Amino acid sequence: MIATSITYDLVFLTHIIAAVDTLIVFIVMRNSAQAIVRGADESVQRTKFPNRRNWAARVLHVLPITGLIMSLSGDKSVSLSKPWIGVGILCYLAMAGHLEARTLPQERALAKVIAEDGGAPPESGRAFLKSIDILLAIFAVALISMLVQF
Repeated sequence: MIATSITYDLVFLTHIIAAVDTLIVFIVMRNSAQAIVRGADESVQRTKFPNRRNWAARVLHVLPITGLIMSLSGDKSVSLSKPWIGVGILCYLAMAGHLEARTLPQERALAKVIAEDGGAPPESGRAFLKSIDILLAIFAVALISMLVQF
């Protein structure tokens, strides 16, 4: 389906860039969680967990928009009836739900504790690390599904 039109290719490129950006953000968040687990000092924790919203993690929400545009405007090889498209949609819903309901609230709580107390306990970092690992596992399922296109 690639190289059928400039518009489709631009949407596809945007989809790929959003996926790579999402992966980078999740890896950076994981590294920040590992810093807490390892007992990083106050200045490192304050740098990695500023007391503000994480808008970068929300680049994830670009994926279903561009994916649906490609699926709805493409030919039958990328139609919504393809199983790998369904897997991608389910993975997005799982990631978005987990990100918004669990991971980002944990991150805000960690940032608040770090701002008030100067550091977060390693147990909190471990819980946040597990949450990020869940996101990365779901992302891996989606990525494999998109690459294999069973």
